[in-house]
Amino acid sequence: MIEGFATSESTERFAKNSSAHQENFRKIHDLTLSNIGVGTYLGDQDLKTDINQKNAIKKSILGGINVIDTAINYRAQKSERVVGKAISELVDENKITRDEIFVSTKNGYVTNDGDIKEDFMQYIMRELGKPGIVKEGDISSQYNCMTVPFLEDQLNRSQKNLGFDCIDLMYLHNLVEGQPQMSHDDFISNLKKVFEFYETKRKDGMIKFYGMATWECFRAQNDSNGFLSLLEVIDLAKQVAGESHGFRFIQLPYNLHFDQAYIQKNQPGNSNNVSILESALENNIGVFTSVPLMQGKLLDWIKNKKEFSHASPSVNALQFIRSTPGVLSPLIGHKAVEHVDENLQVLKIPPYSENEFNDLISKLTI
Repeated sequence: MIEGFATSESTERFAKNSSAHQENFRKIHDLTLSNIGVGTYLGDQDLKTDINQKNAIKKSILGGINVIDTAINYRAQKSERVVGKAISELVDENKITRDEIFVSTKNGYVTNDGDIKEDFMQYIMRELGKPGIVKEGDISSQYNCMTVPFLEDQLNRSQKNLGFDCIDLMYLHNLVEGQPQMSHDDFISNLKKVFEFYETKRKDGMIKFYGMATWECFRAQNDSNGFLSLLEVIDLAKQVAGESHGFRFIQLPYNLHFDQAYIQKNQPGNSNNVSILESALENNIGVFTSVPLMQGKLLDWIKNKKEFSHASPSVNALQFIRSTPGVLSPLIGHKAVEHVDENLQVLKIPPYSENEFNDLISKLTI
């Protein structure tokens, strides 16, 4: 078990020692984090993918990325294990220290174990049903669960998978989207219990921060059933733990196709409605973004747009997203060496200035 967590001094040291352009690191909540992160969602549940993913993570860290994102259900727990192994190897090789790297994971979806060859439901019954960790009605039709006994079990598994005594950021994974049967009032009541649980785990030193990794709720129209107000969630965290609460980060999709986080004025602001990115900026909430390339579907579209200046379409996509006001880091999933090398090129150049970003927006919307 590796001890420690990302710290102010060590993340700042990582940035200063990095070969990346120094403007590619951002300060938030007393941490210095790269404005590109590594995601670990896709891939087969096999040894070849394990090796490729591990090597990609190690290469990314050595190339200047100190934000690594995973989830317990990614590749059925195997991605968490690979993240832990990659960081453990770099620590053993004296190339990094644990406290230079910010690692986030997610709990909420019910998953099996990719390293155990067993029927999905048999595994769930043996591991969660028979011990009483989940009972009838706890798991939604989306295979999502937000009860405290389940989340405590999953946190313990994530710790073991990663091999860390402390996880920097624990997300609740698609809870609104995963609990469509639940009324808003019931959801908020249950969310408060979860926040109370996570605050106890912060005091125990098992997690540093908690947040919500989402798909639609923060981007949805505010009159829809699936909408969630960021201010309401922040107020809930303050009710639980005051101003020192640990709810400091969210994750949502954002790219050149999924532009709602930037465009949609759906969140309550001081006087008018604002976008989720504007609301996050106003409230000092760090926003990590997912699907920067729409799993590769945007590359051809970008390639044919003369408005983008870089030779690499993936670099153009990452440059656009990380330069958007309110975005902390897009999370890019890559395993092939050539893709890692290509994507790391974005760290050699600074993000767009505000004027450059606005100019690009104007050109793209003509």
